[in-house]
Amino acid sequence: MQNIPIRNEEGRRIRQAFVAREGYKIVAADYSQIELRIMAHLSNDEGMINAFAEGKDIHRATAAEIFGVELGEVTSEQRRSAKAINFGLIYGMSSFGLSNQLGIGRAEAQKYMDLYFQRYPAVQQFMTDIREVAVEKGYVETLFGRRLYLPDIKSGNAILRKAAERVAINAPMQGTAADIIKVAMIGIDNAIRDNDESK
Repeated sequence: MQNIPIRNEEGRRIRQAFVAREGYKIVAADYSQIELRIMAHLSNDEGMINAFAEGKDIHRATAAEIFGVELGEVTSEQRRSAKAINFGLIYGMSSFGLSNQLGIGRAEAQKYMDLYFQRYPAVQQFMTDIREVAVEKGYVETLFGRRLYLPDIKSGNAILRKAAERVAINAPMQGTAADIIKVAMIGIDNAIRDNDESK
């Protein structure tokens, strides 16, 4: 199962419907910050790769850079803002969208974006490059070679084109994450079947 909601009452009730039969267990697993890790790989950004390699909390590290404080001095509010920036920017969020999400002015949001891309310049270059690839080929791919076609990437309608550009940035990460999770689920299922003592 993937993406069963939990943050509202209805979601919690849905989750209660899944019960392991007697003698069995339901196991929950999660890849920590998988999409950001994939972005680090795709962009080959040294700062992001090093943060993960050193076991740093990527949101705290980003907050320290953006807010100009030491890692240990990052507040929970700064970390929350950095998390919104980390995920928002890799999904193509604009300064307008970021300002709305964080409840700040557009100029301040743009400043945060500029600081983010100073910290992770290869991420910005990847975003530029993948948009160009999408325009040239009409699609983007996951690391597994699965394609997502973007018919609106050359649209004369700016709204449709910008939406396709955001998908072009997002799809290689989200799609690769989905591919990795599916491969892992198949591997787990095979391991369970191979070790099932009830056969």
